Amino acid sequence: MTTGAAPASAAAAPTPASGPAAGPWAPLRRPVFRWVWIAAFVANLGTWMQTVGGQWLLVEGHSSSLLISLVQSASSLPVLLLVIPAGAVADFFDRRRLLLAVQGVQAVIAGILALLTAVSRTSPDVLLLFTFLLGCGAAAQLPAYQSFISDLLPRTELGAGASLSSLGVNLARAVGPAIAGLLVAPLGVAWLFTLNAVSFLLFAGALLTTKSPQSAVAPAARAVSWSSLEAGGRYVRHSPAVRRILLRLVLFAWPVNVLWALLAPLAERRLGLSATGYGVLLGAAGAGAVAGAVLMPRLRRWLSASQLLTASGVVYGAGLVGLAFVRTMGEAIAVLLPVGVAWIVVIAGLNASTQAFLPDWVRARALAIYQMVLFASFAGSAAAWGAVANGIGLERSFGLAGVLLLVTTLAGIWLPLRRTDVGDRTAVTTGLLPDVTSLGIAIPDDPVEVVVRYRVAPERQDAFLDAVADLRNSRLRTGSTQWALLRDAVEAEVLVERYRVASWTDHRDQHDRRLTRFDEDVRQRVRALADSVDDAEHLLFVDVPHHSHFRRTP
Repeated sequence: MTTGAAPASAAAAPTPASGPAAGPWAPLRRPVFRWVWIAAFVANLGTWMQTVGGQWLLVEGHSSSLLISLVQSASSLPVLLLVIPAGAVADFFDRRRLLLAVQGVQAVIAGILALLTAVSRTSPDVLLLFTFLLGCGAAAQLPAYQSFISDLLPRTELGAGASLSSLGVNLARAVGPAIAGLLVAPLGVAWLFTLNAVSFLLFAGALLTTKSPQSAVAPAARAVSWSSLEAGGRYVRHSPAVRRILLRLVLFAWPVNVLWALLAPLAERRLGLSATGYGVLLGAAGAGAVAGAVLMPRLRRWLSASQLLTASGVVYGAGLVGLAFVRTMGEAIAVLLPVGVAWIVVIAGLNASTQAFLPDWVRARALAIYQMVLFASFAGSAAAWGAVANGIGLERSFGLAGVLLLVTTLAGIWLPLRRTDVGDRTAVTTGLLPDVTSLGIAIPDDPVEVVVRYRVAPERQDAFLDAVADLRNSRLRTGSTQWALLRDAVEAEVLVERYRVASWTDHRDQHDRRLTRFDEDVRQRVRALADSVDDAEHLLFVDVPHHSHFRRTP
């Protein structure tokens, strides 16, 4: 199991939250959350033990650096292909049942691979195929797990819960390979695969002891459709804070992944280490990650998110350059300890910020996009660094990656993270839609045009235009596919907002499920700058018969 990690501009004033922020460890005091979190952590340990076991199996077979790096690509590529539809499914179906089904399938796949390995029938092709299949299971559950964790907590603990969720995932990523490296020599790779299968069953057992926290949903309003898949993309596209997080994630992930893709051949070929020595190196990175997790709450009080990202990028980049020159295991351990700290601070921090920022209605779909970007970076960079290492060697590949990370980190100073702690993301219902049933006709599933007229005095129009820019983003985030502001050709004081929504169902969701208090504050700010605001007009498309071009008109 692999379960990863602002529309408001910097000038926006914070909106009071729904309650005081919880302490960083508060969610773990809730038994259900604690039990699910521990079980998911164990399942993630199993996944990373599986990855290390597969890589070491290829190292023992004297495979090329490219082939070894493809193990990570095979596990990451399915996320790129499947995580977006998985996010839509997670937003519309019972997440607990979905997670249970996926655990069963993954346990079977991992068990078959363990059996094949035990009888020496696991060729590189077979290993990559089964790794890909397990990656498909991980992609199917990624958004569901992260949203399920959030469902277990009150709104005031969502930020802490998101941080812990991301922390567990990334601690497992750091500690799991370390445990695998220590166990692969005495137990063998087949037992690592077996432990992975057992870890899926343990997580399923934890899910069986919980009840689904999701409320019942109306099928007509919650049916999965193409527009519902697009909603997550529209939200991210019109959220400057999320877009900036994704950009900085890519700039960080591509260079740093050389470590996870090629540390195994570096340990065996450059340092002459056995599987146990490789495990010690992974353990050093894992110990650094644990230390980083403990230090994170304190670091966040001292430094802003952007400053933490910059400092961590410099530490990690310097560490990669250092790995290009190490000659002994002791030197490698000294380098990997701070690298582990930097890794967990960045990956867990970005994931937690994203998860806590997103409103409930689109969390799974938007997180699916986050995970797609993350795992696309992992899959692409793992294969790329494998090819680079085949061409210029392992040491130069680590040095090149370190220099590249230092360059992207310093360039990122001019691309700071936007604040994600402004505005209240609690859902509100406006109740502003007209009763269309009075028309006596069935509402077609066609686009809806909405028109709102504002009368704005000339001296307030500049302020109005500034405010309406935020309203535009709000409309587009919550479901509008097109938006425009027009000026009346005769009356210069009349400004007309016109936007389109994919269907009446989407427009109903826009008013009843998707608006947050922050969005409503933006709308009220725009209306306060106008002298008058007409009631919204809702226009439905009408099919007009197509007559032949040659038909005579009387």
